[in-house]
Amino acid sequence: MNKLEIVNKGNAFEAEALRILREIPGLTVVDQPAAPKRGSDAIVRFGGKGTPVFIECKQRANAATAWQLVHRTQVRPEAPLLLIAGETTADARAILQEHGIGVVDGLGNAHIELPGLLLHLEGRRRPRGARGSTRTRLRGKAGIVPQALLLRPERAWQVKELADEAQVSAALAHRVLTRLEAEGIVAAEGTGPNRVRRVTNPTALLDLWAEENVERQTRTLAYLLAQTPRRLVKEIGANLGRGGIDYALTGAAAGSLVAPFITAVPVVDVWVKATAAPEDLCQAVGANPVAEGQNVVLLQAKDDAPLVFREKIKGLWVVNRFRLYVDLLRDPRRGREQAAHLRREVIGF
Repeated sequence: MNKLEIVNKGNAFEAEALRILREIPGLTVVDQPAAPKRGSDAIVRFGGKGTPVFIECKQRANAATAWQLVHRTQVRPEAPLLLIAGETTADARAILQEHGIGVVDGLGNAHIELPGLLLHLEGRRRPRGARGSTRTRLRGKAGIVPQALLLRPERAWQVKELADEAQVSAALAHRVLTRLEAEGIVAAEGTGPNRVRRVTNPTALLDLWAEENVERQTRTLAYLLAQTPRRLVKEIGANLGRGGIDYALTGAAAGSLVAPFITAVPVVDVWVKATAAPEDLCQAVGANPVAEGQNVVLLQAKDDAPLVFREKIKGLWVVNRFRLYVDLLRDPRRGREQAAHLRREVIGF
């Protein structure tokens, strides 16, 4: 039976990286610390053949980290790259796999694809000693800042200007910018009061925000009789408007307005003001509350962050295109397919 070996050249592996590799079933690490590197950090051997690889070690890798490594392989394409990390996110692994970068992590995940070799494992264990992150996560009010940056990616932002645009505190805007600088997504220019930040990688920013923007939501299910899906969408918007309830369409219904896609709209998802009572919402929409068979889902977050930067399209309020993209990603009804269409046709990166 062929063995999979990773030959360590010139002490390329840290102790933690060695531990992670050795916990992958069927993989053996061979130490050759005295060997010269010769343009690579290690060799992956399988079936009598060896492939030189570069090694990158990280404590944690998210979508932003993955895009940094993709850029590195574009600048240095000499040999394949293998990431060894204590923890990786699902989005990071998907980006790495799509761009031919190998990954092994402390969660038990592994994907190495080389000539004559395909290793793919999905793990579930937590890394040893894992603790909750103290970094500013891009969710809730902190998730509004990336949207402001994405909507105007070419602009140079001072902290106060960005805070005012996102309607958050200057302290929160600064924490988010500091996090994004550390992730290599934002670059700083100037000093003192003239210091500004610019987005350097909007693709990585969108993927990182999409990865972290997981919100608890209250869902009110309702049914509103309408002749067609298009008529249903219009009636919901008109009724909520007359009722004085702030709203923004999302999901497939919003997608049909922003980037028409060949798909049915069986259910209309709509974000509404966080403080509205569910019974008042149904009354305002003119719909009946139901336990199943709904064609309207009224969504509420803990605050009104989903409504920020909403846009009016064809007389209806719709979430901004980046919020729409993230919401579609989480929609099990062909949402990922629609999200890809929106990103390709409207967002452009």
